[in-house]
Amino acid sequence: MALAKSNGHHASDATSSLDALSELYGNTFAVVKSMTVKAAMDLDRRRRRHPPPRRRRRHGPRRRQGHAPPVPCLRRLMRVLTLSGVFAVQTPVPGYAAAPADEAEAPVYALTPVSRLLIGAGNQGHMMSMLLHPSFVTPFLRISDWLQRELPGPTPLAGACGDGRRRRRVHTIVNDGMASDSIFTTDILVREHGEVFQRISSLVDVAGRNGKAAQAIARAFPGVKCSVMDLAHVVAEAPGGTGVEFIAGDMFESVPPALSSSSGLCMIGVTTTVSRYKILRNCKKAIPTKDKGGKMIIMDIVVGTAPSDQNHRDVQILYDAYIMFINGAKRDEQEWKMHFLEAGFSDYKIMPIMGFRSIIGVYP
Repeated sequence: MALAKSNGHHASDATSSLDALSELYGNTFAVVKSMTVKAAMDLDRRRRRHPPPRRRRRHGPRRRQGHAPPVPCLRRLMRVLTLSGVFAVQTPVPGYAAAPADEAEAPVYALTPVSRLLIGAGNQGHMMSMLLHPSFVTPFLRISDWLQRELPGPTPLAGACGDGRRRRRVHTIVNDGMASDSIFTTDILVREHGEVFQRISSLVDVAGRNGKAAQAIARAFPGVKCSVMDLAHVVAEAPGGTGVEFIAGDMFESVPPALSSSSGLCMIGVTTTVSRYKILRNCKKAIPTKDKGGKMIIMDIVVGTAPSDQNHRDVQILYDAYIMFINGAKRDEQEWKMHFLEAGFSDYKIMPIMGFRSIIGVYP
């Protein structure tokens, strides 16, 4: 009996160790998922640049449009993308003739909600391309070295971006990525949660870049006067005839005052702690009092705040680690509260209504 118990104990330990090993491999191979997404976007980009010639239409019964992999590894890549939820394996379409014998085993893939975010107008492809760009991924290979350096000092990103032409290219990728993300999230915000903009008659989008977010708000709420504040060189390239006023300035120095009795300020997530305090204080000075409808609106991550969705909470923590290499940080509610109080605000309200992001209303 003692021997049987011992064997059972060892078997339990072995099972636990093998399960732990599988989990360790799963975490280690997680990078393969992101790299296959990058590969899929790169291949699609090349396909759009160099579309294949159209095939002549054949007469007779229409058959299922199976597509044999052009290279042996493509099917394996698609299997990973299916595992990740980017694609789904589709059953044969009713009414189509059976595939030839050599294509009988070839799966047909369908788009999923995830892959639909990467195609069409207003897609998230630019944002994902930015997050997966080598200049942003490479610094993670040197995190251990960076953590042993004294701060303040250059971030890992500083060396990865290079200089001259390469730096300008990275700058363009960042602008495109942030713009696509802003358009996507603002469209959902104004369409599904328009109550956020109640009692607001004028709005200043601080660091609003090309004004896409402000334009979406202006279209949805014609009674709201929308302005965008950004650096002079950004404003110089801003589009005209959009119904949005562009104001050149430095948000670290000051923010344009409210243009009427009530105003909101939409604000992008801020980087370092010192910078954050400066911008919050400047926004506090720019808006009217709470009884006159003044408030600041922030769309950002509040770590730990999510509507009972583990994936949302995982993204919050991973996003926080991701921006660490630019001295950025995503904050939990207590950290946000401390920053608001130190900047002179009296109250705030967190609304976890934007997936892994929240809308924060902050009141003077």
